[in-house]
Amino acid sequence: MNRNVRHHDGTGEEHPSRPLLDAELSAHLFGSLQRAGQRLKAEQYVRGLLALPGRKTLRNIARQFDGAAAQQSVHHFISTSPWEWMPIRQTLARHVQRTLAPEAWVIRPTVIPKVGSHSIGVDQQYLPHLGQAVNGQQAVGAWLVSGRSAVPVDWRLRLSGRWLEDPLRQRASIPSDVTAGSLEACVRESVAHVAVATDVQAGPVVVDVEGIDAVALARHLSTTGFACLVRVGADAQLRLDRTKLPKYGDRERTAGELAASLIRLRHRVNPGDGPTMAAAIPVVAPPGGRGDGMLLVGEWRGGAADPRLWLTSADAPSLATLLRLTRLPSVVTRDFAAISESVGMTDFAGRSFPGWHRHVTLASVAHHVAATQGTRLPSRKA
Repeated sequence: MNRNVRHHDGTGEEHPSRPLLDAELSAHLFGSLQRAGQRLKAEQYVRGLLALPGRKTLRNIARQFDGAAAQQSVHHFISTSPWEWMPIRQTLARHVQRTLAPEAWVIRPTVIPKVGSHSIGVDQQYLPHLGQAVNGQQAVGAWLVSGRSAVPVDWRLRLSGRWLEDPLRQRASIPSDVTAGSLEACVRESVAHVAVATDVQAGPVVVDVEGIDAVALARHLSTTGFACLVRVGADAQLRLDRTKLPKYGDRERTAGELAASLIRLRHRVNPGDGPTMAAAIPVVAPPGGRGDGMLLVGEWRGGAADPRLWLTSADAPSLATLLRLTRLPSVVTRDFAAISESVGMTDFAGRSFPGWHRHVTLASVAHHVAATQGTRLPSRKA
């Protein structure tokens, strides 16, 4: 295949290839691929994700490749070729750590709406903030994030039970060790996997996920040695830690009630983006004895009546530092919308489970290239 593929500028006009993915970085990120042809295809695939306008389907990406059998070749490379995606993700994570200087891991889910039920993992996904279900995929991303930029380096695709029954499981090439799981299980697996598998120590883990038992997750993470900050709802059940606040009762109350009642613990803090009111409240998480030594962090940003609430360990850094970490999920949200969607992260429409993972892995590489080079991405409009 020809390295000098042709790119579009979003206006429909073609121009010769630009070095959107330089040869040195490509060789580094794709060094785990054993064959030169595989490394070349991976490079060209990422170039297509960066340069082609419209949706990044396998058919559209194949149009930049030479030869009459290009579409079949691209489909085989993504959906059925036996190359492993995890070594590329691991290399990407280490590279991002060196170039981005991330402050934390951020674990965020995303629902990708789909038409029909053909695409891998598609089912009815309930969205708590909307109070309704949508038809689509649900994926959990692990991001390395600084205050300036966020890059996804690992993904989990949540599968319902119907996908794990034959013949659908066999048709989708879902490995035997993949099981159905709740969203919380996907989050736990993601947290447990990222630091160990990638060998990247990027500070604490920030989890901002709706629809899970956040208290149980925070309690679990506190026993694993991870420094964590977990978003909790106002209805989360907690008790005050009387070893730290002996003058107060220890009956079980909601996080919202505790934050509202302990006014004297609030004070003005400046996490770097302006003064805000916040409090750090020593709590324990029922059942008794487990989860001791946690802090409930509340912030009344912009004079809001209801605070944003987080759980973290008692030996956490300063309140200002914790509040800076709570800003990082918004960086993920911003960059997913501005970069990930533009490089085709949500565009895979096939049934292949390995194909989905290979596509989002290469889309993560494209996201990193676009984020670090300031690449002007083409329009999403076809």
